[in-house]
Amino acid sequence: MRELNALVFVGCLGLLAGAAMAAEAGIVYEGKDGPGKGKHIVLMAGDDEYRSEELIPQLGRILATHHGFKCTVLFATNKESGEVDPTTQDNMPGLEALKTADLMIMFFRFRDLPDDQMKLIMDYTNSGKPIIGLRTSTHAFNFQKYKNGPYAKWTFNAGGETKGGYGRQVFGETWINHYGEHQKESTRGLIAKGMESNPIVRGCEDLWGPSDVYSLTTLLGDCKPVIMGQTLVGMNPTDKPNEKKQLVPVAWIKTYTGSEARAARVFCTTMGHGGDFLSEGFRRLMVNASYWAIGMEGKIPARAKVDIVGEYKPTPIGGGGHKKGVKPADLKLPE
Repeated sequence: MRELNALVFVGCLGLLAGAAMAAEAGIVYEGKDGPGKGKHIVLMAGDDEYRSEELIPQLGRILATHHGFKCTVLFATNKESGEVDPTTQDNMPGLEALKTADLMIMFFRFRDLPDDQMKLIMDYTNSGKPIIGLRTSTHAFNFQKYKNGPYAKWTFNAGGETKGGYGRQVFGETWINHYGEHQKESTRGLIAKGMESNPIVRGCEDLWGPSDVYSLTTLLGDCKPVIMGQTLVGMNPTDKPNEKKQLVPVAWIKTYTGSEARAARVFCTTMGHGGDFLSEGFRRLMVNASYWAIGMEGKIPARAKVDIVGEYKPTPIGGGGHKKGVKPADLKLPE
């Protein structure tokens, strides 16, 4: 009997540990009052260079606090410590939240996820529900550990019917190269010709960020540029444009039709450096795009509230430069 009780006790401890790990898979910001009340957004941070693990939670806080959306934020997570770890390419726990999502926001770079996690992402992608991608999401996946798996065809340099992988097929482009000089030339965002009255750009009169403009080939499918990137000669918003470089789209809209044959609204931007989110205009662009993606463009205000919630002081960019020892629960808002 004692042995049986001991086994039951150990089993209960295992269940409790499992529940604790599940609870730490991400952080949920419950929506307050606002037009987004009743809608669920899942935001995923899995980039190891541009501080998505700091930008994405702040976007979730803004959408929840100022606009009423319930926001579940998921992270690349160290399997042993449970810490937010963007260098862990093969683990993004909590993706079951996508089953009830009204919008998926992705900030990935070269993820190498196992089949069970990729299935949840692809089930959502094929559902016809809206998708938003930031910066390196044009090269979201680079399958190495799982290169022989069923989802390897979505790797960023794939050929054949999924040429360019998830980035090109879903968002309209894959990784090409830097057009602006990396960390030497910043970006001024200009509203694309003919898009001046589009609700996505409402109130976005000041768009600047330290991100450099990415090169593009021909955008795939029905992409329509929303913001054009003007390369500046330096890393300050007052720097002059580089007259030798053309305007290049840095934000666009399109649709994606997956296996369920339902067209999803898609918004993609190649901006997304952690420092870009210090720009009120860029924060407003992302909030407006979220409304539009869900089909709520009629509720976008003249100037959506995008005040920083809590603290936002982005860590300098660079691989391996993320804050260490942070767990998702550490990012909850104070009561």
